[in-house]
Amino acid sequence: MVVLGTGLLGASIGLGLRGRGVPVFLSDPSPTNQAVAVDIGAGRPLPELGSDVPQLVVVAAPPDVTADVVDKALSDFPRSVVVDIASVKAGILDSLRRRGVDLSRYVGTHPMAGREKSGPVAARGELFTSMPWVVCPTEETSGAALQTARSLASDLGAVVSQFTADEHDEAVALVSHLPQVMSSLLASRLQGTPLHALSLAGNGLRDVTRIAASDPSLWVQILGGNAAKVVEILYGVREDLNRLIGTLEDPTAPGARLDLAQLMSEGNAGQARIPGKHGGPPQAYSWLTVLVDDKPGQIARLLTEIGEIGVNLEDLRLDHSSGQNVGMVEISVLPNKHDHLIEALNDRGWRVLQ
Repeated sequence: MVVLGTGLLGASIGLGLRGRGVPVFLSDPSPTNQAVAVDIGAGRPLPELGSDVPQLVVVAAPPDVTADVVDKALSDFPRSVVVDIASVKAGILDSLRRRGVDLSRYVGTHPMAGREKSGPVAARGELFTSMPWVVCPTEETSGAALQTARSLASDLGAVVSQFTADEHDEAVALVSHLPQVMSSLLASRLQGTPLHALSLAGNGLRDVTRIAASDPSLWVQILGGNAAKVVEILYGVREDLNRLIGTLEDPTAPGARLDLAQLMSEGNAGQARIPGKHGGPPQAYSWLTVLVDDKPGQIARLLTEIGEIGVNLEDLRLDHSSGQNVGMVEISVLPNKHDHLIEALNDRGWRVLQ
């Protein structure tokens, strides 16, 4: 197999397939990126491929040049299936159609995985495990090409979904691109905030701004490539903001409190529709907080004892006290296990907050 592009995703694909015994050959316009990817074991340099014909070529290029690289790959490897993993799909497909390339051997795909860090140094062979991987075949796509694309995702441990290119771009505009925009906009408001005010920040601010640390150059390309879909959603966000601003400008006016309650309730309803554990239906969980000393081994001991109690964790978050040398472990469990776990942990000497 050949991987064209050795950034985070391309190098991670190489590592994942090499770990499964698949020969991988790498190429990147940056000699440094390619050398690093080779050094970490993601594959061998493409010239070593020789005269062998790869079954699959993966284009892991930035979105703004993906169509160019796919076009060239289809020409350079006339008997190979070519897939790309760019995060936008319709624009790339439209560009390839205008060029008249052979789309029977091409499949647009998008692994919904990543990290805030970029480059081959950040690559992980397990990056795609249990993560969604969208494949976007067209009416021209051959059955063999589609099966090859699906097998790539499955071999890397991903969960395969099938969308059209337009369906994909509309979906990611809402579930991926809008969160990035909102996170970055919020984080930008922190630039001039005094440090004593930021010392009050808790998990809420950290959760909402985590992805604001993402690579700006990549997001310029992603948002530009899916601008029309993102703008449609932002129009709705603008309407909601205008509504909220109008209400808060006179918060004691008749109906203002009801409007605020409705706005929060609409958020509750939307949040409740996010799929739950293992992609199943949403489910309400109960949360409790356990205080732990900020020293080695405490969290491991807590998790071990919860296992001994016989309660399964549904989710876990960590926070730290800004004024004391303690950590706070927020634990999510099924509601019928909540009181039992609190009682059992108290009996074992843990400090539990409900």
